[in-house]
Amino acid sequence: MDRPVVALENADAVYDYYLAHQQNRRVARLAYGALASRFRPRVHYGVGAREQLRSLIYDDRRLIIAVNHVSDTDPYTVAAAAWSSALRPVIGRTRVLAKDELFVETEPGRTRGRAALAERASQRRRIDMMGGIPVFRGKDHGLRAAARAGNLMMDVCAERLRRGDDLAVFPEGTCNDGDPAVLQHVGSGIGHMVARARAKDVDPTLVVMGLHYGPPPGRFRGASVHIDVPDLTLPEKPITIARTVAEYLQVAVELSVSEY
Repeated sequence: MDRPVVALENADAVYDYYLAHQQNRRVARLAYGALASRFRPRVHYGVGAREQLRSLIYDDRRLIIAVNHVSDTDPYTVAAAAWSSALRPVIGRTRVLAKDELFVETEPGRTRGRAALAERASQRRRIDMMGGIPVFRGKDHGLRAAARAGNLMMDVCAERLRRGDDLAVFPEGTCNDGDPAVLQHVGSGIGHMVARARAKDVDPTLVVMGLHYGPPPGRFRGASVHIDVPDLTLPEKPITIARTVAEYLQVAVELSVSEY
């Protein structure tokens, strides 16, 4: 299937494509390794979390990895942390939700030079290689306009989990421009993804990953990353799931700050 233009009005074709898209795992591992060498995250774990992760991956359990959102570089930091941690075996079969503009290869209504167009196309290839799935956010397109696309996206995520992929999510939905130690509001989207996965007989395990970059100029390189696997069964209702995710992710964020 040809890569579709990632645009809200093209949402059906976009999600048909990302329902089936599979990146080259060998290339993904090489790229994640290169990102780890560049960004050099310092990974810390909750008590017993490294061993829990290894056991879950060995048992082929599905993971939903919830990460706080501090910067546009977060997907690359998460990739670097995956390579540098017990998550390395799931590289190449983890879907990462990312805002739709990262997938856009041209900018409508504007004339762009060849170099700029090539860079946009290259960015799209990088995001696809990392396992990206586009998200059309309500803040960018309007809540009503984005609602149907959001439902399609959550259905794709649930089906990818059923097919054996894991999922990485930034549940705040937007970069934190305030205090990086305080998590922003977590909407019910992550709860709906869990509920839809359960409807397909998949009960994913929550993994929380806190990111902290510290003050400039240390920003982006040498980030503190705290990974934990809360020993819990997630609640039933989507809104309650979201609140539980927020509670445990907040703890991981605070620990990533203290461990910087």
